[in-house]
Amino acid sequence: MAAPRSSPRARERLRPSAAGSDQVHSWTLVTGQALDTAWRIAKGSVMLGVSLLMATLCYFRRLHLYLGHWWKWWIGYLQRKFKRNLSVEAEVDLLSYCAREWKGETPRAKLMRKAYEELFWRHHIKCVRQVKRDNYDALRSVLFQIFSQGLSFPSWMREKDIVKLPEKLLFSQGCNWIQQYSFGPEKYTGSNVFGKLRKCVELLKTQWTEFSGIRDHHRRGSMCNTIFCDAILEYKLYEALKFIMLYQVTEVYEQMKTNKIIPSLFRLLFSRETSADPLSFMMNHLNSIGDTCGLEQIDMFILGYSLEVKIKVFRLFKFNSRDFTVCYPEEPLREWPEISLLTENDRHYHIPIF
Repeated sequence: MAAPRSSPRARERLRPSAAGSDQVHSWTLVTGQALDTAWRIAKGSVMLGVSLLMATLCYFRRLHLYLGHWWKWWIGYLQRKFKRNLSVEAEVDLLSYCAREWKGETPRAKLMRKAYEELFWRHHIKCVRQVKRDNYDALRSVLFQIFSQGLSFPSWMREKDIVKLPEKLLFSQGCNWIQQYSFGPEKYTGSNVFGKLRKCVELLKTQWTEFSGIRDHHRRGSMCNTIFCDAILEYKLYEALKFIMLYQVTEVYEQMKTNKIIPSLFRLLFSRETSADPLSFMMNHLNSIGDTCGLEQIDMFILGYSLEVKIKVFRLFKFNSRDFTVCYPEEPLREWPEISLLTENDRHYHIPIF
């Protein structure tokens, strides 16, 4: 028996339903595709944004590390540069300095530790100021203390205009050999030597006058920190001190020629073949100071005599001997002010602080 056939009217009613179903399916498909496309775009944008953010963070992290390394290097450079220019360093504890410098159990290290302990307990030296090691350090150590203590001019300097001393040696005493004077590493300056010496001595007079007129200890200390960081300024002051020593040697030599009584230290000086007169003293000893050598012991005597100060030196390598403490000069002519130095080898000097 054949299945009943739907009527045409029934079939017409089913057609709109099928068409609607197709439209819904089509819209669903389109919406899904649109959402999928939107999601892929959004996901790509998010991934791109995350990648850019990570790259930015990585860049700034590297930049931070680079700037940090650069900053540390620059600070270290400035500190090293400042330290090189600081010719007299700040005070440090004496025994801490000794422990840092003299480690180990060698005989010399043991001797130095005992010597420093002697300074601390018996001589009541609590701190030390390290002085730059070069061939000017003895002059630097002495002049620093003269300025920092505000000591006054030597009596003979108050009676004479020391700025005119270079010309006096030439024109009054006929010392034309002074043109061979050497300014430390400078071997020879010829006719210009008088002008350079005059400027050096004038600077010494100006600075010394200013320091001696300051009563405030802290202000003198601040000014010392300024001066002893200026290598060119220091160089001129030390050359002025060398010339003052030469002038005194020349003056005493002229007195000796007239059979006047002169200090014994100058008799010792003129008894040596290498310093039998002021010219040989200058050529064989003074010209080398600041260049190839520092001050010898006889030079320390002359320096103390010229500046009218008693220079007391603790010679640590001579611990447990009579030469552990020496004074230059040994017997000052008057009550001269005393300044102190310490040395580990008679070549380089530091400043003890009581």
